[in-house]
Amino acid sequence: MTTPWPDYGSIDGPIVMIGFGSIARGTLPLIERHFDFDSSRFTVIAPDDTDRALLDERGIRFLKVALTPENYREILTSSLTVGGGQGFCINLSVDVCSLDVMKLCRELGVLYIDTVVEPWAGFYFDEEATPEQRSNYALRETVRREKARNPGGTTAVSCCGANPGMVSWFVKEALLAIAGDTGVDAGRPAHREDWARLMQRLGIKGVHIAERDTQRPREPKPLNEFWNTWSVEGFISEGLQPAELGWGTHETWQPENARGFDYGSGAAIYLLQPGANTRVRTWTPTAKAHYGFLVTHNEAISIADYYTVRAGDEVAYRPTCHYAYHPADVAVLSLHEMFGCGGQAQPTHRVLDEHELIDGRDELGVLLFGHARNAYWHGSRLSVKETRNLAPYQNATGLQVSSAVLAGMVWALENPQAGIVETDEMDHERCLQVQRPYLGPVVGMYTDWTPLSDRSRFFPDDIDPDDPWQFRNILVR
Repeated sequence: MTTPWPDYGSIDGPIVMIGFGSIARGTLPLIERHFDFDSSRFTVIAPDDTDRALLDERGIRFLKVALTPENYREILTSSLTVGGGQGFCINLSVDVCSLDVMKLCRELGVLYIDTVVEPWAGFYFDEEATPEQRSNYALRETVRREKARNPGGTTAVSCCGANPGMVSWFVKEALLAIAGDTGVDAGRPAHREDWARLMQRLGIKGVHIAERDTQRPREPKPLNEFWNTWSVEGFISEGLQPAELGWGTHETWQPENARGFDYGSGAAIYLLQPGANTRVRTWTPTAKAHYGFLVTHNEAISIADYYTVRAGDEVAYRPTCHYAYHPADVAVLSLHEMFGCGGQAQPTHRVLDEHELIDGRDELGVLLFGHARNAYWHGSRLSVKETRNLAPYQNATGLQVSSAVLAGMVWALENPQAGIVETDEMDHERCLQVQRPYLGPVVGMYTDWTPLSDRSRFFPDDIDPDDPWQFRNILVR
C-alpha cells in the first residue's frame, strides 16, 4: 500500500526506546510511518506505565523498570541483541546516563540516538557538586572525550532534538541565506573549518537560539502545579543548572559572577545563577522584541565550538551563542512559583497535549546578529493546529523535537559507521529534507532590532552604546 509519507528503509534488528514521556509518544508514530520493522522486536523501557495502552495495541513489548547503573547493561544487552540484525536504541529518557548507554550500544554494534547528554539520577540536584560540575559543558566534555578516545565505529548521534539538534541545521541554512543576500560567495562549505570561516567572513557576532512558545491551554493553571508543553522534569533540571553560553571573541565585558573552564574546548562560560532565573533580550517574528531565559543547552556550547577559527593555538574567532527561551505562559508562571519557593518544584507536573491547547505556535529558530544586515531569524513557526493535522500524540513543541529524532535516525541508518557525532557535524540538507514536512512554515526574516532598541528612558542603564551586540546589552540586570 502506498502512502504520502516516504519510506526511509528498514531497521532489521531490535528497536529499544528508553523512556515513554511526551517526546517518546510523539516519536513512536513517526517511526511507524517511515520505517519498516518488526513490532514484535520493539521494546519500550520506562518506569511509568501510564500510556502502556498505546504499546499494547501495537504489539510492542513494554518493560516497566527504571534503568540504573547496576542493571542497564543486562537489560539493554538482552533487548538489543535478540534475533539478529542491527539494532537501534532511541534514548528519550530522563535520569539515564546517555554516555553509558551510548558506549554499550557501540560495543554491541547498535545504532544510537538521544536528544540530550543526560546523567544518572541525582546529578542535577547534587548539593555537594559545584556549579561547574553540574554544567552542560562538563556533560558534553564526557562525550567529546569518548569520541576522541574511540573515533569511528558504529554511529551514535548525540543531542538530536529540536534544540539541541534542528537549530544547528538552521544555523547553516541561515549562513547561506545571509551570504547570498550580502553578496558574499559562500562556495560549498564541506568541513567544519569552511563553515567557521564563512561565519567569520560574514561578521556574525553571535547566535541566539530564539524561541517563543505561544501555545495556550483551555483552562488556567492552578496553584502548586508545574505546567509545560514538554517534559516538566527535563525543564526543571536544565533550568536549575547554571546559565551557560558560548563566549565570543567580540565580547569586551563579563558579568562579575561569570566563570570559565580550564579544560576541554574552552568555548563557554557559566554564571553563578540558574538559567531559568536569568533573562536576556531577544527577538522572534511574532513576539518581536521580548525577554527570554538563558537556560543552558548543549547547542550553545557545540555551536560556539564548531564555528571557532584558530590561528595556531590561539582562538581568532568565535561567536557568542546561547538559548533565549520564552516558554508557554503557563510555564513562565510555573517557574515564578518554583523560584519563589526557593527552587522547590511543585508536587504536580503536567505536560499539555494537543487536545488541551486551544491555539498558539512554537516559534523556534536561530537569530544570527552583528552582520551587514544586522540580524536574521531563521526557523520553524509551527502551530498546534498544524500539528494536529501532521502527527498524533504531540503538540507543536513535541513535533519539532520528534521530527528531529526521525531525521537523526534516517541519517544514522544512511551513515552507520560515522562514530559519535553531534548535529553540527551532520549533513544539514539531508536532515532538514526529512524533517521539514513536520515543521510548518520555515522562514527567514531580517530585523533592524538590537538589544539597545527601546531601552527605558526613565532609569539609567549600564550599556555599551558602541556595540549593540555585546552581551552586556543583552543580559537583563
